[in-house]
Amino acid sequence: MVESYVPSVIQISDGAVNKILSLANSEDDSNNLNLRVYVTGGGCSGFQYGFSFDKVIDEEDTCITKDGANLVIDSLSLQYLEGSTVDYTEDLMGSKFVITNPNATTTCGCGESFSI
Repeated sequence: MVESYVPSVIQISDGAVNKILSLANSEDDSNNLNLRVYVTGGGCSGFQYGFSFDKVIDEEDTCITKDGANLVIDSLSLQYLEGSTVDYTEDLMGSKFVITNPNATTTCGCGESFSI
């Protein structure tokens, strides 16, 4: 039987994996810590990205794991994030998780909001 490769709905960069694991390991109960990525209304382009750490995975959540790092996305946000890549950057503006979203038709200058 030949196994076929099914790509993940969301890609996680090595930089994001390293930061998720680093932050999770700094917590007492690191085995249950997941990076939750979500989309909310607002921002200068209509939608904005949000990130939080969460120990709870709801039944309707999609969980993506790479090298021990867990990313959790709720079902409503998933439709806006399919095909995206989550990365972690450090530059003169600071350090943060960022999303490269092929579904976004426009993004604001800071990269934290978008429209479809």
